[in-house]
Amino acid sequence: MHIPTLIERKRDGGVLSDEEIHAIIAAFTRGDMPEYQMSSLAMAIFFRGMTPEETAALTDAMLHSGTMLAWNDDDPIRVDKHSTGGIGDKTSLVLAPLLACDGVWVPMISGRGLGITGGTLDKLESIPGFRTQLNEAEIHSVIDQVGCAMIGQTVGICPADKKLYALRDVTGTVPSIPLITASIMSKKLAEGLNRLVLDVKYGSGAFMKTEEQAHQLAQSMVRVGNALGVRSSVRLSAMNEPTGESAGNALEVAECVRCLQGGGPQDLEDIVLDLASAVAVSPRVDLQKMLHRGDAWHKFQQMVALQGGNVEALEKITTVHRAPFIAEFKSPASGVLHRMDAGGIGQVVLELGAGRSKAADPVDFAVGCDQIAKTGMQVRAGDVLLRVHARTKAALARALDVLPQHIEVV
Repeated sequence: MHIPTLIERKRDGGVLSDEEIHAIIAAFTRGDMPEYQMSSLAMAIFFRGMTPEETAALTDAMLHSGTMLAWNDDDPIRVDKHSTGGIGDKTSLVLAPLLACDGVWVPMISGRGLGITGGTLDKLESIPGFRTQLNEAEIHSVIDQVGCAMIGQTVGICPADKKLYALRDVTGTVPSIPLITASIMSKKLAEGLNRLVLDVKYGSGAFMKTEEQAHQLAQSMVRVGNALGVRSSVRLSAMNEPTGESAGNALEVAECVRCLQGGGPQDLEDIVLDLASAVAVSPRVDLQKMLHRGDAWHKFQQMVALQGGNVEALEKITTVHRAPFIAEFKSPASGVLHRMDAGGIGQVVLELGAGRSKAADPVDFAVGCDQIAKTGMQVRAGDVLLRVHARTKAALARALDVLPQHIEVV
């Protein structure tokens, strides 16, 4: 295999064979292909794209660069969802235990937040003691007992993706649909799934800004999932305002607890039920009954306990993590709440310390926004549109100063 020739072919718009793609990924994972060559190939893919067949081959090669979760033939079906990320997107914490109530298994491998979009692992780690890094035996033990586990990527899963993403992040090749598809789908398919639902966001608070971009990514991921033997479906979700009523790690856990107890915000419950019904055995109406009865809440507590978390802390998580400075942002006028810009709110929450600008940054579990009002509501001057939770007076003042740019009452 002469790698420069393959790079040149892709640079000129040519197609790579399955065997060539597998050989490239194997060589890169072993360290036999230099990073500068992979960077060059990634840039060629960024500009020239890949056919659906090439994208499936790339995903398959990355999937098989490491280990996969193994299951027995008589185990329940395995299902999961992947979200492309959004502001206040906390659906995983409700969805996984709800699906476990339906008799399916949910081996949910999640990630950390980067930029304005939050990460499931950060939310879970705001629960004192909760362990997101489990070995394969521990994963199977939790799932055998509860039906779901929520974990981070293990060392052996998709090492090619870890290496390639690190390069893409510093070479301007992150926003490539074939590379995004292979990165997301290789990690999800490594869970050994039978069904997968994809929650692809678009709008000001999402990676994909337009519905057309979101549709292209969604179709790419569905094609790859189905080509590699996993029944895949998609839900496109607008992300122009935050999901639910909070954005920030412990604040979102508190909201999820309310939802698991049957009293969460309607938009959060709706998206959870839509996603769950796409991969569940039971219909949506039965899933809603399970949620309202508290079945999923019971499952969530079991899972938290088995993964080392303090169950007693769940209903007082905002006391465990309480920001020193909390202030209300009130409506400047009476009218209709026309805009609660997800991208702007996400940037405020990031700057408060709830997110990361770089992968190595720490996160502050306590800070963020809650009591976020929904667009379309009638409000009066002085009504609370959201609350800001800050670590310092200065951070609180900056947030309150910036928020009027992102909120509009007409």
